[in-house]
Amino acid sequence: MARVWIFGEDINTDQIVPGRYAPYMLKNEDDLRKYPFVEARPDFAPTVQPGDILVGGKNFGCGSSREYAPLALKMVGVGAIIAPLFARIFFRNALNLGIPCFTADLTQTLHDGQQVELNLERGLLTTDDGQTIQLPEPPLFMREVWQAGGIVPFYRTYGRFPGEPAA
Repeated sequence: MARVWIFGEDINTDQIVPGRYAPYMLKNEDDLRKYPFVEARPDFAPTVQPGDILVGGKNFGCGSSREYAPLALKMVGVGAIIAPLFARIFFRNALNLGIPCFTADLTQTLHDGQQVELNLERGLLTTDDGQTIQLPEPPLFMREVWQAGGIVPFYRTYGRFPGEPAA
């Protein structure tokens, strides 16, 4: 089971990891684990567990194209992000890093701290009270990237990008 973390609308990359922490990240990428939502939600980084699910409102990941914002979420082990609308570059950066993102509005359906189980292959979310929620089924290429852990590990494993024919 994973914990649900509810966030509002227009969560920007500066809320995920404030820009002033960038110098620390340049010195040691491992320090990224300390900074996700350090100001917007100080309880997040110290208590998030691998596999936890972020549920946000529309426009999740807006703002600058800082790749270290989704990287910080990957480093703390976020299992997936669910929001009705993502900023395109954030969505692409998350995919490249192997973070599953689902487009759905669950901010009124789930509650903060709720326990859920996510079947990535089927896009099926099951809550601790037995509710089953079908998320939009992810395309095969996305599932392949997620399973590989990101686009770079996928390429290293297969020598091609998803959707390209095998050599």
